[in-house]
Amino acid sequence: MARKKDTKAETKTAVKAAAKTDERRVFISEADQYVFGQGTHYDIYKKLGAHPSVEDGIEGMFFAVWAPNAASVNVIGTFNGWNEDLHQMEKIGPIGIYTLFIPGVGENEMYKYLIRTPEGEKLYKADPFANYAEMRPGNASKTYDITKFKWTDAAWMTDRTGKDYNKEPVAIYECHIGSWMKHPDGTKEGFYNYREFADRIVEYLKEMKYTHIELMGIAEYPYDGSWGYQVTGYYAPTSRYGTPDDFMYLINMLHKNKIGVILDWVPAHFATDAHGLGRFDGQCVFEHPDPRIGEHPDWGTKIFNYGKNEVRNFLIANALFWIKEYHIDGIRVDAVASMLYLDYGKQDGQWVPNKYGGNENLEAIEFFKHLNSVVCGTYPGFLTIAEESTAWPKVTGKVEEDGLGFCFKWNMGWMHDFCEYMKLDPYFRKNNHYAMTFAMTYNSSENYILPLSHDEVVHLKCSMVNKMPGYPVDKYANLRLGYTYMFGHSGKKLLFMGQDFGQEREWSEERELDWFLLAEEQNKGMHEYVKELLKMYRKYPALYSIDNDWSGFEWLNADDADRSVYSFFRKDETGKNNIMFVINMTPMMWEDYKIGVPKKKKYKLLLNSDDKRFGGNGHEIPAELNAVKGECNFKKNIISFDLPPFTAAVFIF
Repeated sequence: MARKKDTKAETKTAVKAAAKTDERRVFISEADQYVFGQGTHYDIYKKLGAHPSVEDGIEGMFFAVWAPNAASVNVIGTFNGWNEDLHQMEKIGPIGIYTLFIPGVGENEMYKYLIRTPEGEKLYKADPFANYAEMRPGNASKTYDITKFKWTDAAWMTDRTGKDYNKEPVAIYECHIGSWMKHPDGTKEGFYNYREFADRIVEYLKEMKYTHIELMGIAEYPYDGSWGYQVTGYYAPTSRYGTPDDFMYLINMLHKNKIGVILDWVPAHFATDAHGLGRFDGQCVFEHPDPRIGEHPDWGTKIFNYGKNEVRNFLIANALFWIKEYHIDGIRVDAVASMLYLDYGKQDGQWVPNKYGGNENLEAIEFFKHLNSVVCGTYPGFLTIAEESTAWPKVTGKVEEDGLGFCFKWNMGWMHDFCEYMKLDPYFRKNNHYAMTFAMTYNSSENYILPLSHDEVVHLKCSMVNKMPGYPVDKYANLRLGYTYMFGHSGKKLLFMGQDFGQEREWSEERELDWFLLAEEQNKGMHEYVKELLKMYRKYPALYSIDNDWSGFEWLNADDADRSVYSFFRKDETGKNNIMFVINMTPMMWEDYKIGVPKKKKYKLLLNSDDKRFGGNGHEIPAELNAVKGECNFKKNIISFDLPPFTAAVFIF
């Protein structure tokens, strides 16, 4: 009897082991191929690429690649001495997927696909679905198991699903990891590992009160100077700063500290490097074969073929990959305008009209609708943000109402008007007064983010502080005015790293920010002032809860061009804790400056940009003002005070 019990126990153990083995086996079914061919296999990244697998009880790696025009495909790598004949893959169906299980292959093995074309050409390609890559200048893919990390951010992820970010504060810190701060280890690059960076950036973001960080250049790319906007590895966080697990650690740490993570995402174009997606199997697999449609002449890059199901699937599954596997909270979609317009950056003869004779890219439009329907419909609280620089209608409109379905759009018009106005000598500002009020005339047309991004502080555009006119002390005073206007204006906020302490040099990816400037009075004051703006912004719902409607914003005087003063207030649904802004854009003291206000009550000073602790001259503004009866700017109550030069005053009432 004892013998039989042992046999039963052994059988149960064997069954459990077999079940576990089956769970780890990766294979591609006919259904997988069919759905991929339809463009709707949103988990295709779990099938294509390199994945740890177990077959017949033997551990190894399952490789799969889509190369529909190949004559043959081999896997070559460190595990087989880069032997070009040893591991030939099997074509498993008409769609052109090749697969191979290789026993004994573990993690961190370098590999490529050797693709032979019907003409006999050999192509050595990195894996489009690789989860990890060799550190540049090497360009091989690396095997990696991304399923091991133990996440501890469940509270954040649950809370996110209930967020309506139109009614929440969104203050984004745009950051390039490699140049935020250099490691004192003496290496040429001086890169901090994702884990080391996590400890430092979390402390900084918490101190400053940002709500989100937007990370530049995360998907693997070959050239540092592209900042990550010419991608070769869409499914791999760049190895410059560590492993996929290291990157997961960074996101997990940010979430545990209640900071959201937005990734720059680049579906508009890709790098032409030989190991990348271009001519992947000898023909145009990912790009459009007509160079007038499939190439950017100005950028020297390839354009995805948005009319091909498998290509759309590659991109949409990629967005979902970052959401599901890395817990990302949002994507900022780069260069949306270049996707929407067939003639973007092209001369006559360099582009092909659509079937109706227009310049709209109909396939890209449908791609955006598909992307946003799937992503936002599946993951409430996730943000899709369009960098779109034209007047294309309904970028943030609902898909069912013929909108593109994005959650937010960068307000590039506001950014341009803001920068051009703030650069002016104050004497000429009166002639350009309405440049600063214009954005409110169209504010309700979209859900906007006000961006002062990396693009505004490179290529001889000057840093933000050096855009400002005057002597150094005037430059910092002007920048405090500009930031105050930005934080009072309708729309969510984005600042690029260094802007919050008055970085004076243009940004370069080759060096760290000039943190030493924080020892200087003006920079220390600027840093403290932006911190106060962020603290105020997050504290008062009037500043963020109604951003896309006139019911959240009211001009007190938009027309004081002669004195270049702007006055307005922000409000929410409660009508309580309204925040009033009065901003003097000149070096003149306006004595007994009168403002018509909506209520006969006390107006308490929250912030004075000229305070000495912010680097100002220390002109005082009364801590409390009492409104009196009187007509001014169509209001029945008046407050008055001496408005100092280059000063922003913020009140609560």
